[in-house]
Amino acid sequence: MTIEVVPDWIVSLEEEDVNFIRNFVLSSGSLKEIASSYGVTYPTVRLRLDRLIQKIKMNSETANDPYITLIKKLALDEKIDFETAKILIAEYKKTGEKP
Repeated sequence: MTIEVVPDWIVSLEEEDVNFIRNFVLSSGSLKEIASSYGVTYPTVRLRLDRLIQKIKMNSETANDPYITLIKKLALDEKIDFETAKILIAEYKKTGEKP
């Protein structure tokens, strides 16, 4: 696959996320197997997968608005808390202006 063919949602992921997807596929989607290989619990892997799903959805939903994408990414990466992200996005949508 050439770089021109790689979907935007993959390009937007960090290398660690792409490796997790690779391991997920290679383990036939077995979260138990992934948990074992990473040396963590099943709930930890489930949470990681849920966050990865959110990142992929976020990229699809906000592809046309880089500011909202940035705020959601910061929240998903726990750089800012979820409530702050919601406030920033709500205020941004009220003004209809780009920062």
